[in-house]
Amino acid sequence: MDVISHGLWGGVAFGRKDKRSFWWAFGFGVMPDMLSFGIFSMMRILGLASGPDWSKGLPLDSSIPQYVHSLYNVTHSIFMFAVAFLIVYFVRKRKIFWPMFAWALHICMDIPTHSTRFFATPFLWPISDFRYNGVPWGDPIIFYPNIILLAAAYLWFYFSSRRRQR
Repeated sequence: MDVISHGLWGGVAFGRKDKRSFWWAFGFGVMPDMLSFGIFSMMRILGLASGPDWSKGLPLDSSIPQYVHSLYNVTHSIFMFAVAFLIVYFVRKRKIFWPMFAWALHICMDIPTHSTRFFATPFLWPISDFRYNGVPWGDPIIFYPNIILLAAAYLWFYFSSRRRQR
């Protein structure tokens, strides 16, 4: 799934309370990718790192720096989400921070939308290295329904919130 879609799904699923919760949920939705590929992309933009040539399609996993793989493992693990969630839960005196579930949603959406050809989701890391061979999110069978469903979700949210205001 693409980064922006993750943020939008997180926002509509866990950030409908108010603008503040929307932006928290959006942030948690994009966070797993931003903390791995986002850092790498910024370093490339700033000229601090070189990277693979994307013009010929998907590069080999080996052409991506090891730290990206390590950060990707951490940020895309349901176990690491659970650890972070529990820390926040206890710091907040046993109060659930709902926007944080956008992170878990990100992981769950990536499992079937990433193939083993390029960055399959390590959702069981560090317990297991198992990765599901899904359909890449850029495939039309995933890409177009994602756009349509996102539009439908936001239209539903918009009209239902307007109805509640009346």
